Amino acid sequence: MGSVTTVDRVMADARAASFATRSIKTAAKDAGLRLAMSMVDLTTLEGKDSPEKVRSLCAKAIRPMPDDERVLGERLPSVAAVCVYPSMVPVAREALGTSGVKVASVATGFPSGQYPLDVRLRDTQRAIDDGADEIDMVINRGAFLSGRYDIVAEEIREVTAVCADGGPQGRGVHLKVILETGELETYDNVRRASDLAIEHIRPGDFIKTSTGKVSPAATMPITLVMLEAIRESWLRDGKRIGMKPAGGIRTAKQSLHYLVMLKETLGDEWLTPDLFRFGASSLLDDILRQIVKRKTGHYAASYDFGLA
Repeated sequence: MGSVTTVDRVMADARAASFATRSIKTAAKDAGLRLAMSMVDLTTLEGKDSPEKVRSLCAKAIRPMPDDERVLGERLPSVAAVCVYPSMVPVAREALGTSGVKVASVATGFPSGQYPLDVRLRDTQRAIDDGADEIDMVINRGAFLSGRYDIVAEEIREVTAVCADGGPQGRGVHLKVILETGELETYDNVRRASDLAIEHIRPGDFIKTSTGKVSPAATMPITLVMLEAIRESWLRDGKRIGMKPAGGIRTAKQSLHYLVMLKETLGDEWLTPDLFRFGASSLLDDILRQIVKRKTGHYAASYDFGLA
């Protein structure tokens, strides 16, 4: 890595807070809600996960509101991806079929990142061989926080190489590098980890805030720090990297604030599921409620959407 960038925490907090004050007009709000829906990664990462639960989640991913055309007069977008443990990848692959919804899988010793590298690489390869389109990799925070940046860099390079091979069908497999920002302690560490990951991944790969297993997870200031790292990489090298805030984003209103921040920091080119995702399964239901309210004038009950 080159020089280390420090972060003014007061300024980052103030700028992040300012994005929540923007006035969003009616048409822009309607479009923003549908865009946010298309950026959601529906996720189930529990010890009690079963094939039946994964199939149900996949059905919801493809058609978030089955009676949307009757109630709203339109077909709402599918979500971006369904994220599961490697053992559930074949189930998700079969259930999603040719829908266009991606199969994402956590790997590399999720959520601790403490497994030996060869085990983590086999974990990744298995998920790809079984049909994963995307791999969500978690870094070894212990190594990072003890200053062993070369170890973290090598792990990212090795996983990137496995993803670049693309599996038996030569598919392109995208990588999302999870920093677990709730354990990185400072904004400077978040920026350094972002720069480190960006250096060793490919254009179109992502950096991601959290596993969802640690609090705090995604926050707007932390996401802004990561977006700034992406922006500077783009301006310096022309390398377009994606971003995924994950955990703690539960309301449609919050999702719009994040989209405003994304647009004002990186521009319209990043307003696509190819470069921005929300790791927030509960967010989808609130987006649906808001869309129904804006279209019909009344709120739908939570059970209308089959909460995941």
